[in-house]
Amino acid sequence: MNDTPRPDAKAPETENAGEAQEKKFEGSKPQVSKPYVDPSLMVDETAEMKNRLLRALADMENLRKRTEREVADARQYGIASFARDILGVADNFRRALEAVGPDLRTGADAAVNSLIEGVELTERDLQKALEKNGIRKIEPQGEKFDPNLHQAMYEVPDPSVPSGTIVEVVQPGYVIGERILRPALVAVSKGGPKAAPAEPVANDNSGASK
Repeated sequence: MNDTPRPDAKAPETENAGEAQEKKFEGSKPQVSKPYVDPSLMVDETAEMKNRLLRALADMENLRKRTEREVADARQYGIASFARDILGVADNFRRALEAVGPDLRTGADAAVNSLIEGVELTERDLQKALEKNGIRKIEPQGEKFDPNLHQAMYEVPDPSVPSGTIVEVVQPGYVIGERILRPALVAVSKGGPKAAPAEPVANDNSGASK
């Protein structure tokens, strides 16, 4: 029997020596210590981050509300310029109907009366379309003069009514939402007793001039 060791066989002493050398090398590695962090600094930093987050959330909420208001205003008041142009058409319809007196209607034939009725119907439809879009007519006959809603054209001496009362509407006014679209042109009385102060109401029209 041949007892000659194989060439690739390692002596037990050599293996043990290598393991001991590796353990010795590992034991000689420097130990790295973690830096010290003051807990109070961490608390302050957390509080600062929380404050920043709360401010960012508040800014986002304010932006959301402001955007909603702007969208609502654009939806309600975006047609203001177009509505002012349409008011001239409404005025012409009103003038045409006022020019048609009772005598003309009585003596007119069926064709003329049909034309007048058509103008009246068109004028009513126009007013309904304006009201549907939040545009309301102001006809303040007999009301107390309000500079936010009315524009005085002249004064009428009339001691039978309180001074400052609207005795004639020269041209009706219009409001859109709570904003004045066009003031009513009126004639105001003077010389009468002093008008009583207006009673406060829950929803006044003072915001119509905004």
